[in-house]
Amino acid sequence: MKLMFVSDIHGSLYYAKKAIEKFQEEKADHLMVIGDVLYHGPRNPLPKDYNPAEVAELLNAYKNKIVAVRGNCDSEVDQMVLSFPMMGDYHIIVKDTYKIFMTHGHLYNKNQMPVLNEGDAFIHGHFHLPMAEKLGEVYYLNPGSITLPKENNPNSYAVLEGDHYMVKDLEGNIIKEIHLK
Repeated sequence: MKLMFVSDIHGSLYYAKKAIEKFQEEKADHLMVIGDVLYHGPRNPLPKDYNPAEVAELLNAYKNKIVAVRGNCDSEVDQMVLSFPMMGDYHIIVKDTYKIFMTHGHLYNKNQMPVLNEGDAFIHGHFHLPMAEKLGEVYYLNPGSITLPKENNPNSYAVLEGDHYMVKDLEGNIIKEIHLK
């Protein structure tokens, strides 16, 4: 199974379309949306082509392929226009020998880790920084931000194919990668 992870769309129709283009190009089975879907938040600049209503419409067309969690900029009113559930604080993906804990990053993060076992993976967005490293006994992953990357990082998303996790820029170049297990 191939999973594509995208975080921090923040209502940008331009980058939501880029995410869907990459999802189709990657031929991923599911699009894992790691929070901050429609609203840009008071600390972020207005993103390119800010249009939350059209982002919702675009993503709703993929409702059967999306697994999503709530970000700190997401609310009940956002859920009212989205056709897929996104109000959970986390989602757990069980692989053959390990689990992946997926959350936005504002509740659980590097400094506030969930309970994980050796070899498990922890993936979140929120900080807009791509990550692919081993942190103690767990894998620490972040797809970066599709819309508002920080610290001179490119706009990015991630793919997990088998046990190979790759963060890619919008041209498809691998910018970080790690093998889980």
